[in-house]
Amino acid sequence: MSQVLPGDAPLVHDLIGIGFGPSNVAMAIALSEHNARAGSQEAVTAHFFEQQPNFGWHRGMLIDDATMQVSFLKDLVTLRNPASEFSFLCYLKSRGRLIDFINHKNLFPLRVEFHDYFEWAAAKVEDMVSYGHEVVGVAPALRDGVVEYLEVTVRSGEGLAVHRARNLVIGTGLRPLMPKSVERGDRIWHNSELLARVDALEGTSPSRFIVVGAGQSAAENVAFLHRRFPRAEVCAVFSRYGYSPADDSSFANRIFDPAAVDEYFAAPENVKRRLMDYHGNTNYSVVDIDLIDDLYRQMYQEKVLGTERLRFLNVSRLTDVEETPDKVRATVTSLVTGEETPLDADVVVFATGYSPADPLGLLGEVGDLCHRDDEGRVRVERDYRIVTDPGLRCGIYLQGGTEHTHGITSPLLSNTAIRVGEILGSLLDRGLKPGSDEARTVADGTGSTAR
Repeated sequence: MSQVLPGDAPLVHDLIGIGFGPSNVAMAIALSEHNARAGSQEAVTAHFFEQQPNFGWHRGMLIDDATMQVSFLKDLVTLRNPASEFSFLCYLKSRGRLIDFINHKNLFPLRVEFHDYFEWAAAKVEDMVSYGHEVVGVAPALRDGVVEYLEVTVRSGEGLAVHRARNLVIGTGLRPLMPKSVERGDRIWHNSELLARVDALEGTSPSRFIVVGAGQSAAENVAFLHRRFPRAEVCAVFSRYGYSPADDSSFANRIFDPAAVDEYFAAPENVKRRLMDYHGNTNYSVVDIDLIDDLYRQMYQEKVLGTERLRFLNVSRLTDVEETPDKVRATVTSLVTGEETPLDADVVVFATGYSPADPLGLLGEVGDLCHRDDEGRVRVERDYRIVTDPGLRCGIYLQGGTEHTHGITSPLLSNTAIRVGEILGSLLDRGLKPGSDEARTVADGTGSTAR
């Protein structure tokens, strides 16, 4: 373990954030609002480090007509603080589109518009973030057998620098997931890079695309490629008979209520598993019904006209894929008969989802002080703080990777505003600063202590 540095060492921040996607932007906003109302003794010192050169959130999937799947009211702040100047409605006002949006009568903005909202919000707290800075390591600083702060090593164009923090909040997002033995290449893509890759095809005449996957992103990819390349065949490959519709009915949507996090966290393990089984169709491998209907309508129309470009290879899976300089050779196998169908394509897109990054991957020795459950998963308290050895006085908070403890809704945008309020409330409650009822009220935006 690291020893305490000399007295002229850098400032110890109350909080350092790793990553600056929507979750940590919301965290920075909550801190900013708290500090604006709190006295100097209760202000929280914080800084965030983001390896990207500027803010970006799933840029490769900002298809021009794709919409959000959550209400605009589930923005970065509204459920925590409806009066916040960082709300989506305030963004619309600043862009001169508030009345137009109201007349649109739609709860679900374009995804590209919500990304612009995120950029707008991130710019308002840009003094709290360093872009182009990658956290490459975390080490414990030991004093009298106790870790009172952490040393965070950050790499940038200027080299390495060490920063100190009493607490960390990790918001490093998700990692593209590819099938085992499949490597990305010039003609084998993950859907996260779709738009950048498609731009490189400008001026060429692709004849066939294969899209693997059965979720929302897969269906959006199919529709986009079919529209963007009007002479190309688009083949969708999935193991089901068809896309499954997302259950976004009013009662099912209660799984995304903030109270559902409390209920899930307190439930026995067998109940947790059942809840995941019951409500997985609200979020995982499901598609908006309007998009399903549009794709089926297009497929049927092409059959009637004898101009079939949209093909659905259902109850099947891609069993082999080989990239060559000028094409991809793929094999699609029927799950029913075992029949193999060879397909040559210009590009294969894998819309096969994402996996959370290992939250302990950067923590080194600190990770050894973090507890895991019997299945090797990180143990997490209700306030999103990792369970650690008593000698680690620092809080390590997670903004993702908590489905096993907090349920489906915990890492999603639906819960972001509430989650960051709870994390801030936890920081204050743990004695980070001299606590007061007013400080805790500001933290959670409800007038009660965030737990």
